[in-house]
Amino acid sequence: MAAEPVNVQEYQELARQALPKMYYDFYAGGAEDEHTLRENVKAFSRITIRSRILIDVSHINMSTSILGYNISAPIMIAPTAMHKLAHPEGEVATAKAAAASKTIMVLSFSSSCTIEEVASSCNAVRFFQLYVYKQRDVSACLVQRAEKNGYKAIVLTVDTPRLGRREADIKNKMTAPQLKNLEGLMSTVASSDGGSDLEAFASRTMDSSLCWKDIDWLRSITKLPILIKGVLTAEDAIKAVEVGVDGIVISNHGARQLDYAPATISVLEEVVCAVGGKVPVLFDGGVRRGTDVFKALALGAQAVLVGRPVIFGLAAKGEYGVKHVIGMLKDELELTMALAGCPSVKDITRNHVRIENERLQSRI
Repeated sequence: MAAEPVNVQEYQELARQALPKMYYDFYAGGAEDEHTLRENVKAFSRITIRSRILIDVSHINMSTSILGYNISAPIMIAPTAMHKLAHPEGEVATAKAAAASKTIMVLSFSSSCTIEEVASSCNAVRFFQLYVYKQRDVSACLVQRAEKNGYKAIVLTVDTPRLGRREADIKNKMTAPQLKNLEGLMSTVASSDGGSDLEAFASRTMDSSLCWKDIDWLRSITKLPILIKGVLTAEDAIKAVEVGVDGIVISNHGARQLDYAPATISVLEEVVCAVGGKVPVLFDGGVRRGTDVFKALALGAQAVLVGRPVIFGLAAKGEYGVKHVIGMLKDELELTMALAGCPSVKDITRNHVRIENERLQSRI
């Protein structure tokens, strides 16, 4: 009998063994040279933790709240597409794992299971991630279905006017099943000339005219809070606050869009400073350890979103695998907080980390 994984990284190899190559590459791959894909993870290694000693850490409290909703730890489930490619139960299994872990799942617009199926699977706080299509009525319909079914916020992805060049998907001639959320609304059938059908579908449907004024359009069709996902600069963070969004998700789309975009952890502090506490800032990209969560919190994130590790856990061991992945990250965060001298999330401050250039400056 194979040994139980002892860290999140080990689930990636189990997923690689469990999945057809086309689907594993779809989940694991990034854009073009995959420079940003590697940097998202590697950049965390350039941040060290400044631990404090002789602090009472006999009780560690990891709980926090996002938009007023309490979660057991600042670790949320990021929106990722088509979970049934990873496991037959798809997003329903992921949702049940999120509920058991007492955290928030962001359901992908491109989910295999419908908005309604996930909502009825268990009692939990969920957000809904949105793409805006050229057929605005399709996007509006899904927003209204999410609101009707008890989702608590809309997470608008804003970094996808076109799909990034994902060369593994092109080589594998990536195909995807019909998206159940779109049944009766539009066809998701698209074929490419020898490449990725997914890319062909995105090119046909994504609204590349989406711009800042469309936040008002989205606000006009829902009463839910609106977060925008895909912010990487201070300029865009300031603009987001000006147009009245309720939260920001720092993300480079898992390095699947623009290669040579910065690693998200490297721009977190810039965005947090620009926002100035006016809205919550969530962090997405490269989290593989509890120490990564700690570093993101120290640099100003209110919580992190975890994507690929959840998918790898789902592919390897279904609902249990997702719970185990979240559980390992929580356990590692708790230990990191204890060893760093932080009894609660609010005790984690900027003084608890030092980034590489600060270490160099301290030697000069």
